[in-house]
Amino acid sequence: MDKQLQPSSTPVSIIGSTEYVSIGTSGRYEKIPAKIDTGADSSSVWASNIEITEDGALEFVLFAPKSPFYTGEVFRRKDYKVAVVRSATGEEQIRYRTPFSLKIGGKKVKALFNLSDRSRNNFPILIGRRTISGKFLVDTSKKSVPQPPKNPKTTPLNDELAKNPRKFYLKHKSKNM
Repeated sequence: MDKQLQPSSTPVSIIGSTEYVSIGTSGRYEKIPAKIDTGADSSSVWASNIEITEDGALEFVLFAPKSPFYTGEVFRRKDYKVAVVRSATGEEQIRYRTPFSLKIGGKKVKALFNLSDRSRNNFPILIGRRTISGKFLVDTSKKSVPQPPKNPKTTPLNDELAKNPRKFYLKHKSKNM
């Protein structure tokens, strides 16, 4: 039998492409929507007010005041590192990384999270493949968290495209294409 097809000694759970997760051990951060992204290497959590203190500790808060998950709790960590992360647009950024306990799909795991501004993302937490590898299988047809509504600007653009694709192209070619 092919090694890759042999059953693992550790049972794996099946999770969807979106899941509600709990992060940390305080019990304050439960049922947070997360995107499961097998294309992302690492995991990321929305953090703000990130700074290194005089004594070298990393301080931050999870989320930000405009988030419904924001509590204002300040995390202080001596256990952290940095990583150079390439965004989806190809931009490289330095991000601080620190471990968190995570509950996902009924399992508790420890995961390393990049701290980043995810305020413009649909999901405040992104779970990458290092976190799920060997522990979970992703069923992309399963979504525990409903997808947010599509951008309302998209429908009129598609209508315009359908009427005259060439005219649409000429009008919009210099705008983010």
